[in-house]
Amino acid sequence: MKHLTRILLALLFLAGGAHAQWVTKNYSLAAGWNGVWLSGDASYTTVSSLFSGSTDVTEVWRWNPNPDRTAFTQTPSAPTANSEEWTIWKRDGTETGLSRMVGNSAYLIRCSGAVTVPIKQLVQPPLATWLISGGNFLGFPSAATSAPKMSRYFASYPSASTTVLSTPSRIYKYIGGELGAGNPMLVAPGSESMDPNKAYWFNVATISNFTAPVEYEVASSAGLAFGRTQTAMSVGITNRSTSSLTLTVALGASESAPGSQPPVSGGVALTRRIFDPAANSYTETPMGGSFTVTIAASGRTTLDFGIDRSQMTGAADAFYASILRVTDSAGLSDVSLPVSGQTGSPAGLWLLDTKVSRVNSTVPGGGSSTSQAFPLLFLAHVDSGGTARLLSQAFVGKLSTPGNPLGICISESRVLGFSASDLKPVRYFACQMPTSINSITGSGSIATGSTLSWTIRIPFNDPTNPFVHTYHPDHDNLDAKGRALADGKESFTINRKCVFTFTSTPPDGKYVAGWGSTVFGGTYLESISGLHKRALKVGGTFRMQRVSEIAAIDLTVPNP
Repeated sequence: MKHLTRILLALLFLAGGAHAQWVTKNYSLAAGWNGVWLSGDASYTTVSSLFSGSTDVTEVWRWNPNPDRTAFTQTPSAPTANSEEWTIWKRDGTETGLSRMVGNSAYLIRCSGAVTVPIKQLVQPPLATWLISGGNFLGFPSAATSAPKMSRYFASYPSASTTVLSTPSRIYKYIGGELGAGNPMLVAPGSESMDPNKAYWFNVATISNFTAPVEYEVASSAGLAFGRTQTAMSVGITNRSTSSLTLTVALGASESAPGSQPPVSGGVALTRRIFDPAANSYTETPMGGSFTVTIAASGRTTLDFGIDRSQMTGAADAFYASILRVTDSAGLSDVSLPVSGQTGSPAGLWLLDTKVSRVNSTVPGGGSSTSQAFPLLFLAHVDSGGTARLLSQAFVGKLSTPGNPLGICISESRVLGFSASDLKPVRYFACQMPTSINSITGSGSIATGSTLSWTIRIPFNDPTNPFVHTYHPDHDNLDAKGRALADGKESFTINRKCVFTFTSTPPDGKYVAGWGSTVFGGTYLESISGLHKRALKVGGTFRMQRVSEIAAIDLTVPNP
């Protein structure tokens, strides 16, 4: 078990795979064989369901890059059911290996007639892996309108001084009809326009991850996934070309989710964050419309974004999705990055870091400010219904209940130890609670302008009572014959009323991203009776730090 201040980082990351930013793309397919690049992921449903309304689609073949088996020299790899390079679906049921279509992948689609097929898919950042074997079946996020020529698009690959199109590189595309000497067809890069929905064969024996002259780096395939707690995320941008480029960044809406997927409540309230060195802090402005940024030739920059959850007014955990579209002034690329976030919810396990800086003096004429703030740490859990409980301790790990779910409990016997689990449990404890009390239900709520209060009763005979000293005969709460004394004889019951008031801005006046939605804090006031003939009052500030987002808690009392 670790100390209270240790944070269980693994519990702070949310699995975002169940949510997505949706867009529908139309693929114009000719009769015969077509090379298609699926930039987004459509694995939410089966291939049969995707093409149920397009009966002209008879076969779908997915290319599986395999450097150990690819033998690409001067011609593309021929589709064969006996090769591990291909996974196949056929409408007649003779091939069912391909069940779902994943994103950033190349497909061969065979049609009995010309047809336009709409495919709803979740947006993913561009991704490409070039194989040193030379066999590459790839697509790219080129501009759809006024599409650039291939020679111009690849002018900076693999570097500004060495172009991908040098001899003996060859590029092929499928033109429909049956496969033969002219299909796929060798194209002339100087006259061939890039189509972002098509996949092309490239005979280039080099390793790279090139996707476009302007490339983007995000934390994961989920893009700017803020989840319930993230307040700031960044996009790294590199201009691989030899010319300065101006990028236009615009925020667009996601389509509604397919029926089998969690619904989209609306667009993300995205903000642009710009660092102010004079104030040593960030300023945030809403992403209204679009903005531009210029990147020098072979230059790099970082764009910082935030989220304003106060504008996302859905129910707790409601999912919001948008699409960040970036185009360049040269008309080369058109890239979409997914953006997502959820409304803030106070559910979870919290540390309340309190700083006491004011006391009411019992001495006439005494001051009220302390020379140095005194720290108090509280431990609290908030469930999905908003009930807040003050805890003396909590354990986070895999529970001993059926299925061993990841959870929170207040009894060590209810959590699996490291020897019985692949996850080591973590213990959190609070010195502000008497050992005889496991949890106290509070009143109020966690919200700006609201208060949350608990009354902590420290019994006169509790080991943590300051009037009781185990090894001091004059303060053992026993009479001369060793009999326990009643309350108020030698020891007194103490009551602490702790009130936390949540403010709309940090009490110290500093800017804190996410304050009031994922970060909470404000002013603290405590009244203590039983220590002195008059109630003692102290005050200060507090800030809450969430260590787990698990809303459920096992309140089984530990064995005595």
